[in-house]
Amino acid sequence: MSDRLEERIFTVDDSGNTLPYLLHLPEAYHDDSGKWPLLLFLHGASERGDDPRDLVAHGPTKQVAAGRDLPFVMVAPQCPGYSTWACEISGVAALLDDVVDSHRIDTDRISVSGLSMGGMGTWAIAARYPDRFAALAPICGAWMPEAAPRFAGVPVWTFHGELDDNMLIGTTEQMVDALEALGAPVRFTRYPDGGHDVWTRTYDDPAVYEWLAGQTRRAR
Repeated sequence: MSDRLEERIFTVDDSGNTLPYLLHLPEAYHDDSGKWPLLLFLHGASERGDDPRDLVAHGPTKQVAAGRDLPFVMVAPQCPGYSTWACEISGVAALLDDVVDSHRIDTDRISVSGLSMGGMGTWAIAARYPDRFAALAPICGAWMPEAAPRFAGVPVWTFHGELDDNMLIGTTEQMVDALEALGAPVRFTRYPDGGHDVWTRTYDDPAVYEWLAGQTRRAR
């Protein structure tokens, strides 16, 4: 585990519900007094549980664990083993509030990205709280195209493999079609040779992080 990934536990409520999470602060965060963009990262189904060290298996958490310094504060909660992100949205939102309140965060530059189950969670939390986010980057995650009007003003860059037999690419195509019909700012990267794991090459790409860090919440 990288010393720049701090393990923490967030108490969601008084019923025993908690969210373990990892927090990453860029090296330069401690060198100035300015506000920083924030990335909320939602992992896939295989990393559910109660040990946040499992979250370094994939995604930007893996990048930081390998020594990469990302251009934003990152918070990566861990979904309970018995649940899914769709059931944990309010708790994740409360965790996000807590991190924003306790760190120097630019609330106009909060983005969310996730893979597989976390890709679904990315769509879901944006549908629930569309005014919170500057950008969305869901990877191979399905959600209801009926939700598209909820976040039609939020820039989206979504990714999917054409050979994915776990989460069919048609699920993303439907969401992209719904957003395009609304004139929404959406980009769609298709991987013709990609199966379910297209997140490795996506999160390896510096352009993805530059795009996320460069987005600003639009007036609505």
